[in-house]
Parts: sequence; structure tokens; C-alpha cells
Amino acid sequence: MPLLTDEVRAYIGREGEPFLACDAIEPGAVRRYAQAIMDPDPAYASAEAGARYGGAVAPPLYPSFMFRTPFGAPDVLTERAHDPDFDGIVMGVGNGLPELPLHGLALLNGGAEVEFFAYARHGERVLQKSRYADIQEKETRSGPMLLVIIETEFTTEAGQLLLRARKTIIRR
Repeated sequence: MPLLTDEVRAYIGREGEPFLACDAIEPGAVRRYAQAIMDPDPAYASAEAGARYGGAVAPPLYPSFMFRTPFGAPDVLTERAHDPDFDGIVMGVGNGLPELPLHGLALLNGGAEVEFFAYARHGERVLQKSRYADIQEKETRSGPMLLVIIETEFTTEAGQLLLRARKTIIRR
């Protein structure tokens, strides 16, 4: 029985609404992130060191890690805790995408590709917008699996493209 049904195939190309990170790029959060990735670039800390970028900047991948649930916002896991059919997999929800009708299939990380275009500067607000770029079915020795490709663009409020990420999710 194929996993890639017409219902699932209809999700290819569907986009989520663009949405803003709940916080602007903040120096303290940038400092903690830079320390965590062990990158001491002075451009992350001071406007002088980041002058060639127009001021202090965040590390290249930082925009993709700044999307959190704001205080007071509903939590999807809590909202669905009493649903007997909910398997806890909420792929796509964090990207603003509709949930795929693939209940009961395991989820595995299949990797990611990232294109970097510009540094985000301290104080800027960042938006993300995702879409289901592709969904393919592959036959393996242990049975069929789906490769779900999600493409997400991160931009500033002014519309400057910061980075584009293509994430592969394996469902089996």
C-alpha cells in the first residue's frame, strides 16, 4: 500500500503564513548562542567590530533558532494531550505549516541544507515562511518511506533574505 496518497501529494507546494519571531535579535541572546557554538567573532558583540555589516550581527544560523513559543501562547502538545489519535509528532507546526495526514508513521531527521545570504543585525525582527517543497516515496529493504522536503526562508521585516533552509524529514 503506497504511503504517498493523493491526499498527501496535495500538500506539495502548500505554504504556511509568514510569521514573526516573538523577540527581536537581542545582544544577550546572541552572546549566549555564540558561546554555545563556540564562535567568539567580535562582530557578534559590538557595532564597531561589525561595522562592515552595518553594526553588530548575529551568527549566520541564529535566525533559524530564534522562533520560540511566546509567553501565554497555546502549546500544541498540551492542547492535544487528550486526543487518543495524537502521536505527539507535530512536524510542520513549528514552521506554520498544516500537519500532514501521516498519523502513526515514525519521524526521522533526514538532514538539512542551508544557504546563507546576509547577517541579521541586532535589533532586527525576523520572519519565517515555510512550504512543502516536495514529498517523495522511496522503497527500501524495510518497506516504503516518505521523504518530506520543507523549505523555509528567513527574512527581515524589511524583506531582506537572510537564509534559506531545506529540511528533509523521513516518515516511515
